[in-house]
Amino acid sequence: MGGQQRIYKQRIASTTTLAKVFRAMEMIAASRIGAARRAATEAGPYEKALTQAVAAVAVHTDLDHPLTEEREDTKRVAILVVASDRGMAGAYSATILRESEKLVADLKADGYEPVLYTFGRRAAGYFRFRGVPVEREWEGESDSPTPETAREIARVLLERFMDPDPTTGVGQLHLVYTRFRTVMSQVPEVRQMLPLTVVDAPESDEERTTERGFADDPASALPEYEFIPSPEAVLDTLLPLYVEARIHNVLLQSAASELASRQRAMHTATDNAQELITKYTRLANSARQAEITQEITEIVGGADALSAS
Repeated sequence: MGGQQRIYKQRIASTTTLAKVFRAMEMIAASRIGAARRAATEAGPYEKALTQAVAAVAVHTDLDHPLTEEREDTKRVAILVVASDRGMAGAYSATILRESEKLVADLKADGYEPVLYTFGRRAAGYFRFRGVPVEREWEGESDSPTPETAREIARVLLERFMDPDPTTGVGQLHLVYTRFRTVMSQVPEVRQMLPLTVVDAPESDEERTTERGFADDPASALPEYEFIPSPEAVLDTLLPLYVEARIHNVLLQSAASELASRQRAMHTATDNAQELITKYTRLANSARQAEITQEITEIVGGADALSAS
């Protein structure tokens, strides 16, 4: 019985230590969620302004730009997978990796050649373990991405998309990331980033004329623009900035989602640890009571034996 008590006490001590670690990680994640969510929210107006600027150029031009045209000379497709650097975030990384595997399978079924780019150590390790080549990796900033990293990722992906060599360039770019809704809700997203589709661009000459300000309803008219030095030059400048802003926003959304997932996972782990501590305490008390009962029984038995003799 004494051996069982020692085992239970050791388990209680180790579980208590783990519970403290889980609680600390939960508090750290909770303290950083606000900043991550605020960063993602504050990046929204800039991205929206860029979208409106690109749409304005689309209204006044035919939007004939390499970033908006489908390449037909290559079947290579770039996929940027945004996961976490560390674990203990529940199913956060597993969900993203599952969506990535599904996207890769769908693209291969359609005759495309996926080219993987990863952001986060978990994604890179996952594909390396399975023998899947990764073109480029970024690590160390999954929960606090910087604009410099987003700019570098955008530069590398744009270079691959603009590369005229069909053996090294890519015809499409897909993003696999987690969109942050609330602290309790994060949704995996799979989106095509390139070639760009400007949803605000008019589809016909009549619609373009209407949006330029010649509509019957003056309230629906958009202002006229003059592009210096030319609409093409403005578009050459705006579209890379738009891609960079989109990637930065994706990284910020994923960072907030990772922290929220880690907070929930650590909260659940702390509750489970407390339940285990309660369970082991009860078992240790039962073992102690059984030991006391056995000692009393042995004493009474010895006394009876002495009385009989």
